[in-house]
Amino acid sequence: MMPDLDATPDKLDEIARRTRRKVAWRVLPLLFLLYVIAYLDRANVGFAKLRMQHDLDFSETVFGIGVALFFIGYLFLEIPGALLVEHWSARKWFARILVTWGFCSMAMALVRTPEEFYLARFLLGLAEAGFFPGVIVYFTHWFPRKDRARAMSVMLFGVPLSLALGARVSAVLLEQTWFDLKGWQWVFLVEGVPAVLLGIAVPFLLTDRPRQAKWLTPDERAWLESTLEAERNEATATERMSLGHGLMTRNVWLLSLAILATNIGGYVFVFWLASVVQGLLSATGREADATSVLNWTGFIFLCGFLGVMASGWSSDRSGDRKWHCIAGQLGAALFLTLAMMPGQGWELVFALLCITGFFTNFWFTPFWVLPTLTLTSSAAAISIGIINMCGNLAGAIGSPVVGAIRDAGWGDQAAMAFVAASFTLGAVFVSMVRVPRRIPR
Repeated sequence: MMPDLDATPDKLDEIARRTRRKVAWRVLPLLFLLYVIAYLDRANVGFAKLRMQHDLDFSETVFGIGVALFFIGYLFLEIPGALLVEHWSARKWFARILVTWGFCSMAMALVRTPEEFYLARFLLGLAEAGFFPGVIVYFTHWFPRKDRARAMSVMLFGVPLSLALGARVSAVLLEQTWFDLKGWQWVFLVEGVPAVLLGIAVPFLLTDRPRQAKWLTPDERAWLESTLEAERNEATATERMSLGHGLMTRNVWLLSLAILATNIGGYVFVFWLASVVQGLLSATGREADATSVLNWTGFIFLCGFLGVMASGWSSDRSGDRKWHCIAGQLGAALFLTLAMMPGQGWELVFALLCITGFFTNFWFTPFWVLPTLTLTSSAAAISIGIINMCGNLAGAIGSPVVGAIRDAGWGDQAAMAFVAASFTLGAVFVSMVRVPRRIPR
């Protein structure tokens, strides 16, 4: 379908504004909610660990391996999941993902042995694998190129928000003993239910393609379809001369190494922060029960929400991405190191951890703009896939290392020094990335 050729430029502009607004309000809130639930179900094992580890007599190494196996499972179906969204149906694929990952998350309540823990985490990774890459593909079906970065930034708000809300909800659930089940079991059971329920609802709430959207007028559907089709044709026309260059350029591999190093530190921070806070509270003479620990932890994660907002606003305003990213990485390393210095009162330690939480979420919004600054659209798309796979591989590396560090008796200071070093190494790789001297705002 073609837009009305007799329409004036002003009318076409009005149709464009109206369509983009409708799509944003119809698509983003639901996907944001789904991403909040997805990130919570992968990360809540870090909250449940406060009681689960003692009840099941798991070592730190066992816990670290279990965390890592999620990402191994995730890597298996990441690319097939994206292809299914492109060539089959997003709403059906997302429904399958949500229902299966919800049940896999709930099954974590049944584990008793390390082997069962490993299997449950691996299956959870398999179940969730196609969601995030599928969302990226789904955005290309609904958002013109200039709107996709803003849409992605809305999704990224879900990371710190899910962790902050999850910590608070988990703190309440850990205290429950309904039906003779442990609190950590209720964390997995209750927090897995929303994924199943939304999985059942998604086929009725989500639309696969603009041509199927009854909530758009014919003119709006025509404008959106023609705009997206023109962008696809442009990408196809440039692919032959840009794809090989994109795969060979040093920036792709520098960014891949950068996110590998940074996410090693970032995922450890997410999964182990509650355990570290518990140790710090005990060391400073504070109450270190699970409820207190998760209340403090939730506030630290909430500071990350501010980090996402601040980096998006500042980097858009200045046009700089590279040094904003580096500032976030080095800020996280610096303030985490300061927080772990011995002999400090809890008030100062907590303030430093809050600043750390801010910076651990400050870097990734400008980071994901960097691949698009020196590559054409099709080469950037391939490069983002490679970079994203390296980012997920990082999740399989950091936690086993930290588990081994803690079991060896080196303590939280050594574990967090490893995290700080990972953030610093990521900043070194980003500093080597070449970007144009003048980037349009």
